Amino acid sequence: MLQISTRGKQMPASPIRKLVPFAETAKKKGITVYHLNIGQPDIETPQQVLDAVRHSNFKVLEYSHSAGNESYRKKLVQYYSSVGIHVNHNQIIVTTGGSEAILFGFMACLDAGDEVIIPEPFYANYNGFAVSAGVKVVPITSHIENGFALPPIEEFEKKITAKTKAIVICNPNNPTGYNYSEAEMNQLKNIILKHNLYLFSDEAYREFTYQSKQYSAMHLTGVDDNVIIMDTISKRYSACGGRIGAFVTKNQQVLDAAMKFAQARLSPPSFAQIAGEAAVDLPANYFDVTKTEYQNRRDLIVKRLNEMEGVFCPNPGGAFYAMAKLPIDDSDKFCQWLLEDFSYNNQTVMLAPATGFYGTEGLGKQEVRLAYVLNTEAINNAMNCLQEALKQYPGRK
Repeated sequence: MLQISTRGKQMPASPIRKLVPFAETAKKKGITVYHLNIGQPDIETPQQVLDAVRHSNFKVLEYSHSAGNESYRKKLVQYYSSVGIHVNHNQIIVTTGGSEAILFGFMACLDAGDEVIIPEPFYANYNGFAVSAGVKVVPITSHIENGFALPPIEEFEKKITAKTKAIVICNPNNPTGYNYSEAEMNQLKNIILKHNLYLFSDEAYREFTYQSKQYSAMHLTGVDDNVIIMDTISKRYSACGGRIGAFVTKNQQVLDAAMKFAQARLSPPSFAQIAGEAAVDLPANYFDVTKTEYQNRRDLIVKRLNEMEGVFCPNPGGAFYAMAKLPIDDSDKFCQWLLEDFSYNNQTVMLAPATGFYGTEGLGKQEVRLAYVLNTEAINNAMNCLQEALKQYPGRK
């Protein structure tokens, strides 16, 4: 009998998407499902971004440059300059979503068997990219009790071995919403210099911070060769389907290596680069409105969660995710039960079980991630469902 690869067996299922069949079945029964499981905003993609694609005029849909259209990369230079990141267009490789930027980083900088340290809970697909690249993820646990702040540097030191090649962070963080401070970023700077490590910084949610601004890894001084930013327009402009990201570094050797992977996949999507280019020209106050909307949603969902008996949800400083600890026995079972066996006023809510965001076996059993990407009316309805579900769930603790 033919066998699939070991890599295929090791590839983890997405905790965000694995329950989709149960949601589809619930919808076929006529149940309304509130999707708080996935970071798909309901905020409309900016009109001028869509119009740029609609009004594009060419006779042949050609390959773009493997690094991305030069005109778009030069626009990105303007964008990055506006947030205090100073690069030139040759230090940017346009990627197929932030996902490809992460994979390019792993493939260009790490060998099979190398290790990357990542504070957990972390974006679940880091596991998938690590499996693809043959890299081992070494988790360091952050804790819900202190809002998932950066673990003590001593904990990083304990995990560093001869195989350790990089630290990966997401700032602001998915799934926790934590926004790493300048002091925490400088702690990471000291350790990557001490141990000669790369720092991969996923900055997909840069614009969405609520108490303080995002401190980019590229704001750090003296570590130009160590720092690689993975970026995307998906969340920034509510353009997830565009699949356009960016790989940004000042390390020329890394750029040269990543470029070979970029050439192997030919080129990033052409239409979405047109959209991305137009997005850079949005009014300077564009993010004021979207950020205010997300902050209102955050405040509502955190308030509703913490009003429920036995529930604790720290106030996230950025992105549009919240992690909550629930009085349940098993978050995977609970999230499936919500879709299979529960409804309230013919409605239910879809959540992401936190187990898939942890690298340490057994953690996240009582935690879920909620994406506050729906309007406040939908969030209130979803919280009504969750409140009732916690009363009825047979595995309540």
